[in-house]
Amino acid sequence: MGFTMDKSVNVLGQPLQSCSREPMTGFFRNGACDTCAEDRGSHTVCAVMTAEFLAYSKYVGNDLSTPRPEFRFSGLVPGDQWCLCASRFLQAHDEGVAPRVNLSATHERALDIVPLDVLEVHALDMPQR
Repeated sequence: MGFTMDKSVNVLGQPLQSCSREPMTGFFRNGACDTCAEDRGSHTVCAVMTAEFLAYSKYVGNDLSTPRPEFRFSGLVPGDQWCLCASRFLQAHDEGVAPRVNLSATHERALDIVPLDVLEVHALDMPQR
């Protein structure tokens, strides 16, 4: 791609952990929610998919569950982890359908859009700081 990746730091100020390699996720498709200036959607929130969130995402125009073989995308199912756009996560939070979040794998740039306390409400677990 030729893009310069931002430093890989999570919302807790620690090294960014992998979000998912199966399915492979991330703006850079490296398994992490790494980002850069060209990542206009800020694919920085590592979320665990739920049936409710997948249905909501499809309803608002981003179908993450339908396979798209032409893009080597098998479609997401509940339990998959995926790097979501921070604004979509915040929208889902506001609508009461936000999925759980892996804070260790959520990039610090998500904080440009989503307040830390909102992410913490949906955290899988609260790691020690």
